[in-house]
Amino acid sequence: MFNGFDISATGMSAQRLRMDVVSGNIANIDTTRTEDGLPYRRKLPVFRERANNSFVNVLRGKVPQQSSPGVEVSAIVEDPTPFKMIHNPSHPDADADGYVSYPNINIVNEMVDMIDASRAYEANITAFNTLKNMALKALEISRG
Repeated sequence: MFNGFDISATGMSAQRLRMDVVSGNIANIDTTRTEDGLPYRRKLPVFRERANNSFVNVLRGKVPQQSSPGVEVSAIVEDPTPFKMIHNPSHPDADADGYVSYPNINIVNEMVDMIDASRAYEANITAFNTLKNMALKALEISRG
């Protein structure tokens, strides 16, 4: 039963980090020049299973005894989509043709990601609380 707590806790942690990444993307929506001289690139978290305890591996008996289930962030990668080019010759970062490269961030996509991460976080809270209630009921049964 305690594996369920671990799974929910790591899920909440991963979704919180996902919300932080989305917040950073939104905060940099107009950043046309970073330290490397290029516009800000949208960041995306990459999740993976914390322990290799997939159904197939369980059936094959390949799960380590000390496996800790859950999810973890394996990397935060940059989105390779091209920058948005906007004509603004008066901008200090405009090229010779008057175009400015803006970050490859779409506010609608970011808000959808934020809502999705928030709902996933809430689902993990619900699962955690359900497990907690089940454990409390089991203790009540053992007392009576």
